Amino acid sequence: SVNIVAFGYERDGFSEDNQQPSLIWSYLRRSALISQIDSSLSASHVGNPVFTEYQACVFGNVRLVVHDCPVWDIFHSDYYTSCRLIGGADIIVIKYSVNDKTSFQELKDSYVPVVKKALKHSSVPVIISAVGARKNGVPCTCPLCTSDRRSCVTTSEGVQLAKELGATYLELHTLNDFYIQKYFGGVLEYFMIQSLNQKSSEKMKKRKKSKKCHRVQPPQLEQPEKMPILKSEASHYNADLHNLLCCCQCADVAFYPEDLSTVVEAHKVILCSVSHLFMLLFEVKSPDDIHDASIVQMARSLFVVEAEPALSPAPCGVPPCIPPVRVMVKDSAFCSCLPDILHFIYSGTWR
Repeated sequence: SVNIVAFGYERDGFSEDNQQPSLIWSYLRRSALISQIDSSLSASHVGNPVFTEYQACVFGNVRLVVHDCPVWDIFHSDYYTSCRLIGGADIIVIKYSVNDKTSFQELKDSYVPVVKKALKHSSVPVIISAVGARKNGVPCTCPLCTSDRRSCVTTSEGVQLAKELGATYLELHTLNDFYIQKYFGGVLEYFMIQSLNQKSSEKMKKRKKSKKCHRVQPPQLEQPEKMPILKSEASHYNADLHNLLCCCQCADVAFYPEDLSTVVEAHKVILCSVSHLFMLLFEVKSPDDIHDASIVQMARSLFVVEAEPALSPAPCGVPPCIPPVRVMVKDSAFCSCLPDILHFIYSGTWR
C-alpha cells in the first residue's frame, strides 16, 4: 500500500472559485490510474473536522490511502494524530495558495519546523504545491493592486521553502487536466513507484534475514594452538637388527658343524620370517603345509635339530632358563657360508 498525507489549504479565501474541488480530490477523480475511490470525513476529539480520508486502488491492485488535512490547526488540536499521520506517510504533500501570503507565512514560521523535525530521521519525499495564478499580472499602480501584489507568494519564496525541507517544488497555475494529471500527477506517481520499490526491497531483505536466522549456525570454535614441529629421526632399524646378530642378544638357536668346531647363533623369529625352510625346521609349519617338496628335502639334507635336553627344575619364582635350540649343519660348504648368509638376512637387503 501507499500512504499519502496532504497538508494545507490551496484555495484563496476571497477567490470566486472557492467551491472548486481540492487538489487531492481533483487528482483522484481525474487520474486514469486511480479506481474504487471511497472517502470519509474524520473529526478530532473536540468534534471539528480534521481531515478527509480517501481510499482507492492505484496501478491496478495497490491500495492507496490519502489523508487530506486542509487545516494546519491539527498540530495544535490533535498533535498525536498529526504525528501519527506523518510517521505513517510514504509521501507528504504541502499545498498553499500563492495569493494568501498570510497563510504562507504562518505555514513557514509555525508548521514547517514541526514537519521538518518529524522528518529528521526519515527520507519521505515531500511535494510543495503552489496553487493559483498570482494577481499581479496587470501592471497597475493603484493602492489596491499594489496591496494585492504584496499579498502574493513569490516563486523564490516557494523554492526557498522547498530547499528547507528538501522537497520538490511545483507551481500549479490552475487545476486543469494538464496541471493535475501531467504535472502534479506525474511527480506524485513517480514517488509512488519509488515507495513501492523500496518496500519490496525491504521485504526481500527481511525474508533473507529470517531465513538466515532459522539456519543452524555452526559452533564458533577457537583456533587451535600451533603444534610443535616434529623432526623425524633417522631409522636405526637395520643397525639394531644387525647388532642382534653380532652381539648374540636373546639368541634362541645355535648352528654347529659336525665337528662342533664353531657355533653361529641366531633368532628363530627372524629366520622364520625369511624362509619356509626355517619354519619347517623349527616346526612352525609341518611338511603337509609346505607345497614345495624341494624345501622339505633341502631341510632334511642340510640340517638336523638335536633333541632338547630335559630342563632342571628352577627355584620358585625364578623363570626357567631355556637353552638355544641346537642345529647341526650337515653340509660343510653351507656351514662355512652360513655366517655370511645370516649377515645378509639381518641386514634387511633381502627385502
